Amino acid sequence: MNLDKLLREKKRDIVDRWFNAVMDTYASDTAVIFKSQKDRFANPVGITIREGLSAIFEGLLEGRAAEQSASLLDPLIRIRAVQKFTPSQATGFIFLLKKIIRDTLHRKPDNGQVAPLLRFEDRIDALALTAFDIYMECKEKIYDLKVSQERNSIYRAFKRAGLITEVAEGEPDLNVH
Repeated sequence: MNLDKLLREKKRDIVDRWFNAVMDTYASDTAVIFKSQKDRFANPVGITIREGLSAIFEGLLEGRAAEQSASLLDPLIRIRAVQKFTPSQATGFIFLLKKIIRDTLHRKPDNGQVAPLLRFEDRIDALALTAFDIYMECKEKIYDLKVSQERNSIYRAFKRAGLITEVAEGEPDLNVH
């Protein structure tokens, strides 16, 4: 049986195992909520992760380039970027899929499956790199927001203390540059 057909047949099992592996990266009480609650409004994070993993796996099966799957990765990475994960923890869940697929095969792939499996794993690797790029963009935005918030807070404090006055429109700027 060719690899693509086998992976398609086992898609539900693979995605379920991948979801459970991702949930294992969370605290146990959080993971229980994410796994058990099926209501989208009561559990938006868990549902987003489950649906995202399924769509990402489908993209891998279709052979989509990692850049094309960036929009599928984005919500998952955004969730993990605001949580207390290191960069490797936030994006490392992508690599969990390799072991799950190998375990799903239950044996070494036969000679006809080795090359397709390596190509599939190459797509997983490319996806992980894209996830890391998305993670870094998210962290950059978070830091920019924090800097802006701090700058505005300091400005307001100085203004309340009378240390800053506004220059009315039309008044000349007397500061020499």
